[in-house]
Amino acid sequence: MRIIRKNLKVVLFLVAMLSFTLGYAQVKTVTGTVSDAGNGEPLPGVTIVVKGTTQGTITDFDGNFSLNVEEGQTIVLSYIGYTPQEVVISASNLLNVKLEQSTENLDEVVVIGYGQVKKEDATGSVTAVRADDFNKGNITSPQDLLVGKASGVVITSSGGAPGAGSTIRIRGGSSLNASNDPLIIIDGIPIANDDVSGGNNFMSFVNPNDIESMTVLKDASATAIYGSRASNGVIIITTKKGQAGRPMQINVDVKTSVSTPIKYVDVYSGDEIRQIAQSKPELYSPETYDLLWNANTNWQEEIFRTSISQDNNVSISGSVKNIPYRASVGYTNQNGILKNTYMRRLTGSLSVNPTLFEGALKVNLNVKGMTTDNNFGDSGAIGSAISMDPTKPVYDASKTGSAGYFQWENYGANLGTPNPVEQLMEVDNKSDVNRIVANAQFDYKIPFIEGLNANLNIATDQSKGDGYNNRPITSPSTLTGETVGMVSTFWSENSNDLLDFYLNYKTDIERINSVLDATAGYSWQHFQREGGNYREGISQPESSYISENYLVSFFGRVNYTLAEKYLLTFTLRNDGSSRFQGDNQWGLFPSAAFAWKIKNESFLQDADFLSNLKLRLGWGVTGQQDIGNDYPAQATYVSSSGGSWYPINGEFQPTLRPNAYDPDIKWEETTTQNIGLDFGFMKDRITGAIDVYKRVTDDLLNTVTIPTGSNFSNTLLTNVGSLENKGVELSIDWRAISREDMFLNIGFNISYNDNKITKLLLNDDPDYIGILYGGAMTGVNQVTRVGYPAYSFFVNQQVYYPNGKPIEGMYVDLSGEGGTVNGDNNDKYIYHNPVADVLMGLSASFNYKNFDASFSSRISLGNYVYDGVTAGSSYDQMYQIGYWKNMPRTLNETQFVKRQFTSDYLVSNASFFKLDNVSVGYTFNELKGKLIPRLSFTVQNAVTITKYDGLDPEVSGGIDNNFYPRPRTFMLGIGFTY
Repeated sequence: MRIIRKNLKVVLFLVAMLSFTLGYAQVKTVTGTVSDAGNGEPLPGVTIVVKGTTQGTITDFDGNFSLNVEEGQTIVLSYIGYTPQEVVISASNLLNVKLEQSTENLDEVVVIGYGQVKKEDATGSVTAVRADDFNKGNITSPQDLLVGKASGVVITSSGGAPGAGSTIRIRGGSSLNASNDPLIIIDGIPIANDDVSGGNNFMSFVNPNDIESMTVLKDASATAIYGSRASNGVIIITTKKGQAGRPMQINVDVKTSVSTPIKYVDVYSGDEIRQIAQSKPELYSPETYDLLWNANTNWQEEIFRTSISQDNNVSISGSVKNIPYRASVGYTNQNGILKNTYMRRLTGSLSVNPTLFEGALKVNLNVKGMTTDNNFGDSGAIGSAISMDPTKPVYDASKTGSAGYFQWENYGANLGTPNPVEQLMEVDNKSDVNRIVANAQFDYKIPFIEGLNANLNIATDQSKGDGYNNRPITSPSTLTGETVGMVSTFWSENSNDLLDFYLNYKTDIERINSVLDATAGYSWQHFQREGGNYREGISQPESSYISENYLVSFFGRVNYTLAEKYLLTFTLRNDGSSRFQGDNQWGLFPSAAFAWKIKNESFLQDADFLSNLKLRLGWGVTGQQDIGNDYPAQATYVSSSGGSWYPINGEFQPTLRPNAYDPDIKWEETTTQNIGLDFGFMKDRITGAIDVYKRVTDDLLNTVTIPTGSNFSNTLLTNVGSLENKGVELSIDWRAISREDMFLNIGFNISYNDNKITKLLLNDDPDYIGILYGGAMTGVNQVTRVGYPAYSFFVNQQVYYPNGKPIEGMYVDLSGEGGTVNGDNNDKYIYHNPVADVLMGLSASFNYKNFDASFSSRISLGNYVYDGVTAGSSYDQMYQIGYWKNMPRTLNETQFVKRQFTSDYLVSNASFFKLDNVSVGYTFNELKGKLIPRLSFTVQNAVTITKYDGLDPEVSGGIDNNFYPRPRTFMLGIGFTY
């Protein structure tokens, strides 16, 4: 038996060697170039596969390829937008192939709600941004990829903190008290726009390197299929997937960035403070001089730094037995320019997309995971660094009890500005956030009805966050408790479960030259939020909450195309929300759209200069149910605060008190009308679109006064108002150069939006001043009033000297009532608003052989900012009770002795030009082993041009008040493709 096994091994070895020898004799290396049959340009990234195998390669940047193949075998060449071509290998070792552009694929396919459509057949206002067009740089958030790339879309980051999120507005806000955020859909999963405790960006679980495209749905004819969540537009994010028949490809991307503060708030030095104190004996007594020391500390330089960050990503994609797959892992270590702040994030994604039963069943399996460690530090140190006395040193060894830091408390001034360095470095303020998002989508061709598909999507989104914010007892009492320092912990868990099912039927009706595409479906989604916190040293140290809501929906859409020229779309969604009651629990949201392909008419057939001309008309109604409260129509109770407990059996116990509620509260509804024109010239070398729209929101939620005692409160949130947005958008894309070895593309967009409140009360009251906003220190400085944009600035009209210097405390008596004008709301007026009138985006990408360069920029015109950093600057505030403070040098211009908070002098035109990023790169020719290296360099936040004197003219909400500054970042990237 042993001999048989030994001889069998020898025989198998000889057979293997013979097979290898015969095979090897027939294998040869074929090289060549793949190019465009129309213009001769080389095509990079063409997939070349030996038919019937998984053996293959892809073309390099210059369209070149090399492949080991046997004579007589067939290779298949495929490329997006081109007709696949099969070539039989002959005796020659040289093979040049020209691919023809596919008429079918020339039409860009865009993702829409519950499906996709050729862009030329879209009837709504839709903008798709592909991965090649995304912003470059040290980008850790998906929102930043889209900045300046789509007309009518405003994206403002909350600041420069590591991993910071952004505010997104599409065609202005449609609400005052509900959410104004667009609905975000990632690989078919609508996600909630809130985050768990310890998170600072609800979209951070998606690694920007994994995103293939972002599609913005702007008008109601495009968004109404999502009904009650689509009033603020929809952004559909599609992540990268593997491709069938493509050989394994490995991408490695390593980026190292250096970030620096751009500038600091201009405040006085220690020498200047001492000089001011000596020059104003009428304000400062000689005793106060002794509190000024000899230092010249630049507190801002002490808390900020130049930081170094890394962003590393690895992806593997391809197909195994014709099953496409893609897996990726990313690690980001982003250190903030504010010391003791960072974000360390690990992301992973996996997608498997098999096609079964001879193409009848398509399966998409997606899993995304994230774990993040955040160190928030204490951003309050930014304001302290501006206010802290520069004559004091960072450290003071003469006093104990403050860990060696100088603190005003040690000198009897308990309310003195905390030492910014201690405030920042001694805090332990960290969180851990974990999230996993997964879905399984099945698309099945019904065998007995041609053209009918059934689609099922099952998804879950689970996230958890916990953390703590602790301080030692050596910190000042302004930051801690009296005996324990500060000990605070928090946690929360969010869940989002989804089930979508729909049927899609598409058929050609040849006898009337028509195409019918109909979709009908059902959607169920459940959200739950749970969390709590604990803080030691207070009367009620622990609290917790749990909340949930459901959405149940029925939806349908019909697309009808006649003679490839006339397109009709009708959608209807019936949404049910657990947040409302009775007849208000369900809402019906219809839309209709018409498009006319004018270019396809016979009278334009010979207009060769015109490649596309399409008119679009749209109308629709969308809703808003995300009002920040899961139970606004139900009676709820809240536990009393610590100072309001009631003695029961000799012990103080918390009691429950009812909240005010409106059983008749319902959706806000937004009606949108849109007229658009898509155009293309010179064989689509120039393409673009222009849209004119009007959006009216009715049943707007506002807090109104009610009779005291009628509903457990004297105010109530209810549906009483309305607002409107009107605007124009234009986008143009110009392929300026398109040659074999050179390519230049320029993109430009411009948008104008006018926001106006039209109603705020159930019954109009001419004496109603509006909704007032402001802080306890600054007073009211913004208002929402009928006839004006929301959140307009509400200030006193400053009187000036002939030389332009403001006269302290002198304002125009607009009411004519006399008396005190400063701070009197009756004497204030509306003076501009934070939202820009006009926004522009300009970007370009250039390729010459292996070299590439790109830039992206924005212009914002008409946005105003209230300078909260300068507000309140005055000489009398430099010395407080037992301590000195610093002030911005703008005090040299005003010479204010007393604080001024309500002057229109503080509201500035913050229009700006920003060169967001400039990037250059070089892709090397393929090295041995099919390795293609790439080197790139990017400058982010490169240039800002503005007349605004503050740190940054781009301020979310319009109130500039010591936010975390955005850095300038220099990034070096090294990539490898195998």
